Order: sequence, then structure tokens, then C-alpha cells
Amino acid sequence: MPSIASKFAVLVAGLMLAGCMQTTHYEAMNESLLKPRDKDYLAKVSYVKTPVAEPFRRAIVEYHRKEAPGSIVVDSDNHYLYYVLDGGKAIRYGITVGEEAMAWSGIAKVGAMTEWPDWHPTPGEIKRLGVPTFVKGGPDNPMGSRAIYLYSGGKDTLFRIHGTNQPEYIGASISSGCIRMTNEDVIDLYNKVKMGAIVVVLDPKQGDSPYNSKMALQGGTAYQ
Repeated sequence: MPSIASKFAVLVAGLMLAGCMQTTHYEAMNESLLKPRDKDYLAKVSYVKTPVAEPFRRAIVEYHRKEAPGSIVVDSDNHYLYYVLDGGKAIRYGITVGEEAMAWSGIAKVGAMTEWPDWHPTPGEIKRLGVPTFVKGGPDNPMGSRAIYLYSGGKDTLFRIHGTNQPEYIGASISSGCIRMTNEDVIDLYNKVKMGAIVVVLDPKQGDSPYNSKMALQGGTAYQ
């Protein structure tokens, strides 16, 4: 018959295996947040709705920093945006960010918010990307389903948090300098953030996420 020690070893191994098999359950978009136009436009998009990699799916996480609830913190290094909640929690979203040379950092406020915004490319974007001077808001507009405009000193920083028609780049850095989220995630954020809310965009190399050695923010329960 197996010894007590061997039985105990099997039990411990089983518990360890069970612990390793536990994974965060990430919820789909809360359909109640979608307006009729959202449903219509999202059904008409021509881009491939590439699934976001698990580390960048929306989740509630432990949050150690001292920003007030309702604030937004952007960690460009690690491709995360945090919406600060009460009780030491935050909603963490995966994002696409601009290449370091085109990024912006600092403290701003939400100065304007728009649903299915038009796109008015800057002269630099027109020259660099070869895009038209104006693109009407809609299913395949690069600005996506929502735009949150950041102001500093009462002036538009020209830095935005907005949707994307390239969800395959969530978790990556590409040429444009603004913060992009999936259309579903930016709708979720848009429904929470208020005009005038503080937005902290961390300086390069100042990221503060569980995938960095600072280990200040921990993964947690998914958020719907």
C-alpha cells in the first residue's frame, strides 16, 4: 500500500497542478453599453476582428499608485491603460502606442469626448502616412468608435485616446503617437470617464506593470 508520505506528495502535486491550471476569465463586451449606431457600425467593419492576446484583455487589477478614482494612467512602456477605481483597484486595458520618438508624456485633462469621431490628420501625418486631409467617422475610420481628447494648460495636446481599425496591434508600438484601444474597450472606458478627469501618461522607461520588475500592479479578475 502507498505510504502516508507518498499519498501526501500526490495530494500536494495535485493541488499545485490545480493552481497552475487556474486562469483569469476574461469577459466579452457588455452589450448594454452599445448604442444602436454602435451595433450598426461594428457589424459593418471590414477589418478582421483579431482577438486580443490574453495579457492585454480588459481586467480588474490591484492598483498601488495614488491617483484618484476616475483618473486614467497610461503605461506606454508596457502597453496598458488603467482607469482607477476605489479600493485599490483599477480596470486595465491593453493598448497600441506610438513609437517612442512620436510619443507624448505628461499630465493632462480630458478636454473633449466624441462618439465615432471624424479624423483630421495633422500635417505631419498627412506627409508621413499619405492620408487625406479629412476622414468621416464610421466603421473603418482609424479613430474608431470613440475619442477622448487630452488638454494641458487649456490647450489641445493633439494626443488622443481612441479606438482602432487595427486590433491586431494591441500590445504593440506602431508609427502613430496616439493611444489606441479596441473599439469595444474604448466604448467601455468612454462610458466611465468624465470630462475634466486627470490623465497621467508615464514617461518612457517609467512603466509600472506586472510585466516590469517594479511589480506594483498585479493581475486580477476580469471585468465586464
